[in-house]
This record gives sequence, C-alpha cells and structure tokens, in this order.
Amino acid sequence: MKPIRNSAKAVIIHDGRLLVIRLEDQYGTAYVFPGGGQEKGEELKDAVARECLEEIGQAVTVGELLHIREYIGKNHEFAEWDADVHQVEFYFECTLKDAGATVFEGSNPDDHQVAVEWIALEDLPSVRLYPKTIGELLLKRLPSRIYLGDLN
Repeated sequence: MKPIRNSAKAVIIHDGRLLVIRLEDQYGTAYVFPGGGQEKGEELKDAVARECLEEIGQAVTVGELLHIREYIGKNHEFAEWDADVHQVEFYFECTLKDAGATVFEGSNPDDHQVAVEWIALEDLPSVRLYPKTIGELLLKRLPSRIYLGDLN
C-alpha cells in the first residue's frame, strides 16, 4: 500500500475566472487545480509555489488556506486504478505575481497536461473539474470550510 501523500493546490481567481490545468485523458477533457506533491522538508506554501512554477510557469503569492480535501481513491470513479491512493490536498488562495501574464508554460507539466486556461466561474458546472465540489464552493462564493473530507 502506498503512503498517504500531501498535495498543495493553488486556487487562482482573477476577474471572475479560475486558472486551471487542462488535461486530456481517455474520457476527454478535464480540468484540475495547479499544484502537486509536497517534498520532504518542504512547507506546504513552498510546495504550491514550486508546483505553480513547474506546471503553469508563473510565480504566485501564496495566501490563506481555503480547504483541506482528502482523496481516498477506492471511493471514487477512478478506483479501478487509483484504489491504493490516499492523498490529503491543501487548497491555498493564490495570486499571480504577474497579474497580466498571458503565457503559461511550465518547466515540468503534469502527465496528460495540454494547456493552462482561465475558466469563468459561472462556466464551472459545465466542465469536468476535479474536485467538482471545490468548484461549486467557488461558484457560490461560500466562505472556506477548511476540512471537506473525502469528496469529489
């Protein structure tokens, strides 16, 4: 069994749009938040800043912790190949240091990553966003709930 993994994610909203990574997989297009695994000896805020450089090619200012979500693979739609994954995800409010950035090319993109895009918050219900619940909270502009548990 794999160890539990920490992952730091960026929630970047500007002018009513959310910055996301577009992936292409066997089911089509999906969107995820920039971010990834915390390395040993690295603080979570440093992990999300590093991951943003790697995936979107932009420096960010890391703000407040918004949500903590668990992903227990055996409970989700990808259980067939993700059953042994248990990840704790920390979602931080972030802003781009270059607010006018138009080029997003990271040095180490995710597997299946094909682009970085802005999606209008009101369009989130019509796209395949993971985790969907965080998109719903952002769309409704609900206050952060911090611990969300194992959800999609």
